[in-house]
Amino acid sequence: MRRSLVIYLFVVVLCVGVLLKVIYIQAVDGEDLRSRAKKISYRYVEVEAMRGNVLANDGTLLATTVPVFDVYMDVASPNISDWRFNNKYDSLSYRLSRLFKDRSKWEYKSLLKKARKAKKRYQLIKRDVDYSELKKLRTFPIFRRGKYKGGLIAERRYEPRYPYDLLAKRTIGYESVINEDTLYIGLEGGFSEYLSGESGKVLKKRITGNIWVPVDFGANVEPRHGNDIKTTIDVAIQDVAEDALKRKLQKEDGDAGCAVLMEVSTGNIVAIANLKKGRDGKYREVFNYAIAETIEPGSVFKLPSLMVALEDGYVDLEDSVDVGNGEIVFHGKKIVDSHAPEDGFLTIKEVFETSSNVGTTKTIYDIYSEKPDKFIEGLYDMSLNQALDIPIFGERKPFIKDPKDKSWSKVSLPFMSMGYELTITPLQMLTFYNAVANDGVMVKPRFVTDIQRNNEVLESFETEVINPQICSSSTIEKAQAMMLGVSVSGTASGAFKGASYSVAGKTGTAQIVTNGKYDKKNYTATFAGYFPADKPKYSCIVVVIRPNSGRYYASSVAAPVFREIADKVYATNIELNRSTQSERDTIMNFVPAVWSGNRSDLAQIYNQIQIPIEEIDSLGDWVVCKKADGCVSMKRRNISKSLVPDVRGMSGKDAVYLLELSGYLVSTKGVGFVKQQSVKGGTRITSPGKVVLTLAKK
Repeated sequence: MRRSLVIYLFVVVLCVGVLLKVIYIQAVDGEDLRSRAKKISYRYVEVEAMRGNVLANDGTLLATTVPVFDVYMDVASPNISDWRFNNKYDSLSYRLSRLFKDRSKWEYKSLLKKARKAKKRYQLIKRDVDYSELKKLRTFPIFRRGKYKGGLIAERRYEPRYPYDLLAKRTIGYESVINEDTLYIGLEGGFSEYLSGESGKVLKKRITGNIWVPVDFGANVEPRHGNDIKTTIDVAIQDVAEDALKRKLQKEDGDAGCAVLMEVSTGNIVAIANLKKGRDGKYREVFNYAIAETIEPGSVFKLPSLMVALEDGYVDLEDSVDVGNGEIVFHGKKIVDSHAPEDGFLTIKEVFETSSNVGTTKTIYDIYSEKPDKFIEGLYDMSLNQALDIPIFGERKPFIKDPKDKSWSKVSLPFMSMGYELTITPLQMLTFYNAVANDGVMVKPRFVTDIQRNNEVLESFETEVINPQICSSSTIEKAQAMMLGVSVSGTASGAFKGASYSVAGKTGTAQIVTNGKYDKKNYTATFAGYFPADKPKYSCIVVVIRPNSGRYYASSVAAPVFREIADKVYATNIELNRSTQSERDTIMNFVPAVWSGNRSDLAQIYNQIQIPIEEIDSLGDWVVCKKADGCVSMKRRNISKSLVPDVRGMSGKDAVYLLELSGYLVSTKGVGFVKQQSVKGGTRITSPGKVVLTLAKK
């Protein structure tokens, strides 16, 4: 009895101690322990917001984000009785097999039966389920009883979708994961703050091991989805640009290329295509050449070079340049023309139209060799050395060196004047050409016009002006005249023959540096310009890198892509079509092709057909005529008694009269207007002899 009493008392004391400890835990440590247990069993998980849409200029979806679901089943849920599971899992397996078509009914039955036996609380059923499939799942046996009673668990996430696949993808942008960091390329990156939205949070409960399932105690925070951005991209024109570029790259076996179409007045990028050939020979958008690739532009840079000389007043369009036999040497470096003129002389306008390397380099070198900094300053004044600061990451800054640069050499000036020893991106080059089309106003390329939410405009982006006037209006007019001549009678005339609209532009074919030397087997072909030439609506640049078919001149490689894009724009733009039709119907299209001649004779002709005349300055007997806005402009043509008259462009009658007046014996070949004269105009008259004039129709 004594031992029993001791044991009894010991048990009583132990029970009292346990009871006191329980009371202590509940009263003193309870709150802290409950909080710690809750943290171990529950946690908040961030829920990503759905990114906004990227829209075309007409509201068409270019990129969107859609919800997808990973579907699980709480097979061992105590809310699913054995009776219900055993009677319904057969029909559930049948419905799952019919919906997803990835397993047979028997495979689903085996999967669910094994999971039930193993008491799995989180059995994966299917990943990447879309919303329509999820709606059907909620009607299936067992699942139709809801999340808790039916064991259906759907975890939502978002994935991007591109309705037009790769169309303008490098510009539109996409998600890229690098070293576990998520980056956004293109406009998706530049406007990520608008597209991202605000994340939400959901409460999850640990049910076993490391398996967490969402629960809802009214504490979840729904994410706020991102806003939409409306771009300037025209889907139809973008498709044409990519298709035209791809077919030309395939035909010429080019390594890569780009094409960009810009609206002149607004800077809107209507289309931007970038293609590169992969190892399998297929072309894809893997790099944004238009924005991130700097190239030596070649002859397309002759436009700003000659504009600097025109702006400084050193030359005019009718001034002659002695290009000799089409070769010139600068400090041991030879520069040649592909085609030399028969008489060895070209006007500045002809230098540009025929893309004469000798004419361009000789002109710039003769003027600026003693003051190269003035030439560079002229380029800088036209904002050619500035990046565009566009909202797409990766833009390269132009490299236009000055005489203080360590790489400057004795041949830098002539080589830079024809587009070498400097680099610029295609979009930056296009922006300059667009400024010429826009009467000197340089606008920033615009990719996005509005930020929207539920079709309501929250913020708009206006056109930004980079440089309100890159040069004087007279220089702009001369530049426009030179560019028009390229497509009418110059290097690109063949590409635009028969077009229903006028084009102004410039070809450029540049050798590519390989292993530190210019390679005569690798070229970049470029055409930059705008249309219609009289009332510019769009500017465009096309670049083809390393065409390997044997053809590499821009006139046959890049200009045809420009033509195809312009044809599509013209054909689908009713307003532009009407404008061009009106232009065609105007009487100015019937102005005779007279450029030079006797003032009184020409005045009589124009008065007879009721075309107004604008006199540029005090006129003499001989004038140069040009078409102007609604009239013909007349400018004095100086004829000196001591110099051989330059009669090119004159009628045969006037030319013979002037040369005979100077004492020459004149013979002619052909009919029409003077194309060439055997004795160069502008040279001093010594002993007049015989002059042969070659005439041709305008």
